[in-house]
Amino acid sequence: MMYLPYFSVETWALFVVLFSLLMLYGYAPYGVFKKLGIPGPKPLPFIGNFLEYKKGFHIVDLECSRKYGKVWGVYDGRQPLMGTVDTAVIKTILVKECYSVFTNRRNMGLNGDLYDAVSLIEDDEWKRIRSILSPSFTSGRLKEMFVIMKHHSNNLIKSLQKAGINEAVDPKQFFGAYSIDVVTSTAFSIDIDSLNSPGDPFVSNVKKLVDFDVMNPFLILSVLFPFLTPLMEKIGISIFPVAPMDFFYKSLKKIKADREQQVHKPRVDFLQLMVDSQVPGGGAASTEKNSKKGLTDHEILSQAVTFIFAGYETSSSTLSFLAYSLATNPEIMEKLLDEIDEFFPDKAPVKYEPLMQMEYLDMILNEVLRMYPVGVRLERMCKKSVEINGMTIPKGMAVQVPIYALHYDPSLWPEPEVFRPERFSKENRENMDPYTFLPFGAGPRNCIGMRFAVVMMKLAIVEVLQNFSFAVCEETQVPIELQCTGFLQPAKPVKLKLVPRISASNEE
Repeated sequence: MMYLPYFSVETWALFVVLFSLLMLYGYAPYGVFKKLGIPGPKPLPFIGNFLEYKKGFHIVDLECSRKYGKVWGVYDGRQPLMGTVDTAVIKTILVKECYSVFTNRRNMGLNGDLYDAVSLIEDDEWKRIRSILSPSFTSGRLKEMFVIMKHHSNNLIKSLQKAGINEAVDPKQFFGAYSIDVVTSTAFSIDIDSLNSPGDPFVSNVKKLVDFDVMNPFLILSVLFPFLTPLMEKIGISIFPVAPMDFFYKSLKKIKADREQQVHKPRVDFLQLMVDSQVPGGGAASTEKNSKKGLTDHEILSQAVTFIFAGYETSSSTLSFLAYSLATNPEIMEKLLDEIDEFFPDKAPVKYEPLMQMEYLDMILNEVLRMYPVGVRLERMCKKSVEINGMTIPKGMAVQVPIYALHYDPSLWPEPEVFRPERFSKENRENMDPYTFLPFGAGPRNCIGMRFAVVMMKLAIVEVLQNFSFAVCEETQVPIELQCTGFLQPAKPVKLKLVPRISASNEE
């Protein structure tokens, strides 16, 4: 005792009380799954299982599904998070009970100006904004946008032709620029030509915006000590980089203001559809009655930035994974080349209707989306206690569908590590449980832009393969190593060789 500092009895008592309260705070949340009889890895005090995510969300989910079965529980800091690969439970969460119980995604706060983005808002506000945005992605709109996409796919081919033939290239460098150009053109009628203007501020700010890491220290602090979140939000802390957000909001405000001066100029883009839906007066102070009919200025800007954020990274990464999959499976690529030549002989211009009818292309793209789902998780919050298949899910619990783990479940997908497009043949699709394959989610809150993304990716890969084939080179990493602390992506940039194709007419 002589080595202990001298404090009064009252002070020691206070230390004991504070220490006890600290321990209570550190251990209190971690008995939920034990009470429910749901297995899972043992949590650590204060942080739960959060440190596990260093090895990647996809790896954690895969390990849990293989060790604990169809349902398990982990703790994101203090938040209990139930994971499931049970397709009956998944259907209930995403579809059957979507509106009544599992309407909202998990929102950890610190969203900055994106607080009213369609991906984050809740309940009736989500329904209102979703219903306004949905007409942007009808077949008719996509056909109109296809003409714009064609312009940029043509630029993509020209850029690839300038690249070093038979030299190692990073396909994402080209597909990323193509994705930015398509998204900005179809969304705002802005022609950036980022393939030839990599220094354009729009391009650099898009790349900064998607440089997103869920291991952000502020987000970790919010997860571990959620009571600090409102304080951090009050002082303007956001998990999204401030500079690019400011740039886009200022740019989009200017674009919108310019359009209001050009009322007679017809446009078919995403921004114009939102502007046309805007309430009279349109400001953030619109009446509650009017706000149910259209979007405020801030809501328009938030959806526009979200469209950029979601459209660039997901499409460019998927196209890179597709190129890699073809290069490492040349016999599959040859079959696809045959289909392309059948539908568009002698490099005929690619048209919307036949492109959408290409079965083998569709099979290949789906297999790429199965093996490399860029978004590896879907999350929903439980609004009220509910029982599903004899299992109780209490109010306030977060529930996740681990897409990557689901897509690699050997009981659903035999030899899941093998690239096999035939899994998605017409015959196999007829017998497939639709809730085993969820690259774009499912139900009312699925990815609103999925049809847009599919058209954009199919057009790019067909036009590229009309002119080139992909091949592995010394720098190609086989098998590919993945990482995921946000979006799924290669741990190292994909490197492939471009091989020019010689048309039949040139061979004669």
